[in-house]
Amino acid sequence: MEVYLDNAATTRVMEPVRKIVVKAMTEDYGNPSAKHKKGMEAEHYIKEARAAIAKTLRVEDKEILFTSGGTESNNMALIGGALANWRAGKHIISTRIEHASVYQPLTYLEGQGFEVTYLGVDGDGHISLNELEQAIRPDTVLVSVMYVNNEIGAVEPIEEIGRLVKAKDPKILFHVDGIQAYGKYEIRPKREGIDLLSASGHKIHGPKGTGFLYIDEKSKIKPIIYGGGQQRGLRSGTENVPGVAGLGVAAQEIYRDLSGYIDRMVRLKDHLIDRMEEVEGAVVNSKRGLKSAPQIISVSFAGVRSEVLLHALEERGIYVSSGSACSSHHPALSGTLKAVGIKKELLDSTLRFSLGIYNTEEELDYTIQALKELLPMLRRYGGGSRHR
Repeated sequence: MEVYLDNAATTRVMEPVRKIVVKAMTEDYGNPSAKHKKGMEAEHYIKEARAAIAKTLRVEDKEILFTSGGTESNNMALIGGALANWRAGKHIISTRIEHASVYQPLTYLEGQGFEVTYLGVDGDGHISLNELEQAIRPDTVLVSVMYVNNEIGAVEPIEEIGRLVKAKDPKILFHVDGIQAYGKYEIRPKREGIDLLSASGHKIHGPKGTGFLYIDEKSKIKPIIYGGGQQRGLRSGTENVPGVAGLGVAAQEIYRDLSGYIDRMVRLKDHLIDRMEEVEGAVVNSKRGLKSAPQIISVSFAGVRSEVLLHALEERGIYVSSGSACSSHHPALSGTLKAVGIKKELLDSTLRFSLGIYNTEEELDYTIQALKELLPMLRRYGGGSRHR
């Protein structure tokens, strides 16, 4: 049996997505900037996808900017937003549990003279609204908080954060990394006070290399890619028509029956968490039900290094991750797990199980049985944590 439980890293594309991507690549392959029929056919795909995504957020079509994925969206929001508003101030607020595609642009901005305040989190991964309020200064121009943490599934109180930020100063840009939240929640940027929202196609069973940035029409942001003036000059370069078309279809499919999809995912998540109680030495770091994201389950396994257990599961056809997929290129103990106070001896013993639309209860039961068989052997024969 093959069991893919790494959907927070990437997902298998849906069949309707595959079909439209192939059609856009092989039949309607014109350049959307071209003035002839082939170009107009290609442009039609972009308009349809933009309208479909805007509808899921209840925003204007013109407020959706297509990008190459979540990383570019985060970079554009942070660097473009900060550079467009630096005359009003050079102070930014973020958190200690953000993804690298937020941390690294912030590090770059610090090198450009900006000051960043990083908020701590409690044991559940939530920021303090009081700490946020106290951190806002007259020179604060940008606040960036992720909607769902990609490692433990913590859900931040985005609407309350948006309300607080706008009450303090309506001119402050509020950016939300929604990469693990889009397709899992009914996100309403206008209601939640979100000025900039990043999303990624391959997290919702769409194509890799696709994403979007929602930019509120009143928000001021500078481009970070210059050239041909596509997308109203905000992101130059010929649009990835097949990818954009696939992203639009994925968004439509996911939001067609979002509540049913989420109910099923929560049932699967709770089933896995309940059955983890049968696994000796397993410590679940995610919450049941809607207290955390429906697709992410973080579990620490005492006495076994995560990388060793990951490969042992792989030999059984089970695919999981030891944290953020992006962080695997720069391996280090998770800043998120440190921030929420995971015991030191468990930091290097934690795996992330993440669900998608194709997972079943049978697959989860198979995974639990594999863990029961593998863990005693690994603990006995050298799979122990380096902290022991």
